[in-house]
Amino acid sequence: MKLGKGGARLTEGTVGKSIMSLMVPMMIGMMALISYSLVDTYFIGQLGTMELAAVSFTFPVAFIVGAIAMGLGIGTSSVASRLFGSGELGQIQRITTHSAMLAIMVGGCVLILGLNTIEPLFRLLGADDITLPLIKRYMSIYYFGSFFLIVPMIGNSVLRASGDAKTPSMLMTAGALFNVLLDPILIFGWGPIPRMELEGAAYATVSANALAGIVSFCVIYFRDHLIRWKTEDLPLIFDSWRRILHVGIPSLASSLVAPLTTAFITWQVAQFGQEAVAGFGVSSKVEGISLMALMALGAAATPFAGQNYGARNYTRVMEGLRFAYRFSMIYGLIIAFVLFITSTWIAGIFTDSPTAIATSNMHLGLVPWSYGFLGISMISVSAFNAVGKPSPGMLVSMSRTIGIYAPLAFLLTYFLGLRGVFLAAFTANIIAGLLGYFWFRHAMKPYFSTAMKIEPA
Repeated sequence: MKLGKGGARLTEGTVGKSIMSLMVPMMIGMMALISYSLVDTYFIGQLGTMELAAVSFTFPVAFIVGAIAMGLGIGTSSVASRLFGSGELGQIQRITTHSAMLAIMVGGCVLILGLNTIEPLFRLLGADDITLPLIKRYMSIYYFGSFFLIVPMIGNSVLRASGDAKTPSMLMTAGALFNVLLDPILIFGWGPIPRMELEGAAYATVSANALAGIVSFCVIYFRDHLIRWKTEDLPLIFDSWRRILHVGIPSLASSLVAPLTTAFITWQVAQFGQEAVAGFGVSSKVEGISLMALMALGAAATPFAGQNYGARNYTRVMEGLRFAYRFSMIYGLIIAFVLFITSTWIAGIFTDSPTAIATSNMHLGLVPWSYGFLGISMISVSAFNAVGKPSPGMLVSMSRTIGIYAPLAFLLTYFLGLRGVFLAAFTANIIAGLLGYFWFRHAMKPYFSTAMKIEPA
């Protein structure tokens, strides 16, 4: 029986083509998710300012739930990609089955904990007596979708680990389109469907995630035969979970540090006025879109490096990373040049405040020149996760955010004002990129030495 037939074997063929076959579909899927998020926010905004404020309070919680799903997905992808590379098909089935069971269990825990902490948690986040009832209406439905957010992440991660990035991209795009279609119908009502307002937005999200989850499960179960139910696998379930969480927990920790650092940096910028914060918000959104290709490239590094590492093809691992590093530097320089000459025009689309435009220009005129190095750090972190060494990857990621960016911004702001915040980001990106590059090369050296020793004379 052939498993994972929807994927491409990443241990063969041209290195660049293999990586791009993963990167491009991932980027399309990310764009679909961002587009859905913007449309969802637009429709909720039509209900009123209080409804929009209520949903805005839920963003940190939604980010945490998403980070949990992503952590489990990265852990599963790391283990599965190495097994695909080594051809251990029975183990792939076991890991996939046990990871799905772990996802269901974690989703249940999120549901129970979430429903029982809505009021104290959102009071802590600053919700008042006006927004809290609206938040309860939304989150009491949203939490039931935690199953359908986490389970598809596991299925999509296994598909990517097999080399199939197109199917997850299609599922993400279809889910986003379905959500966009349901939003106005359920929020405002249509024909026999009553007006549900915030509850409608929540039902639309849960329904779209459920559709993606069901289809994802059907693909890995019926098409690729990656789920198996065998009683002899049950005693190994904790071993499977240990291997998944060995990579998943450090990845989760890195994901949760990022928004805390962003909150601190926003506080730093706020010292220069609310208009400066508005300008920083504009440039941050532009930055997020600009970095999408590099994020997709970093994500593509996990299945590529994992499969070739599992196949003990260490030379191809490094060839793939060199291709990704070169792509990152070239793309980063192109984007930096484009943003440098268009930053004033871009900021003017969103605001007419001179302070906000100046802040946005300051950000986009400096930080993008370090994007190539930021991409190298993302690629290196993904590669560390792929080969089952998550601790160095976590340290590279955290060194950029809490080790360099936050403290350096605090220091440089004192001497250079607002420009110091952006110089800190520029410096942190470069240092993290160099650290990731040299650390991963050093980590791979023993494998080349071992391979040379076992070569026949």
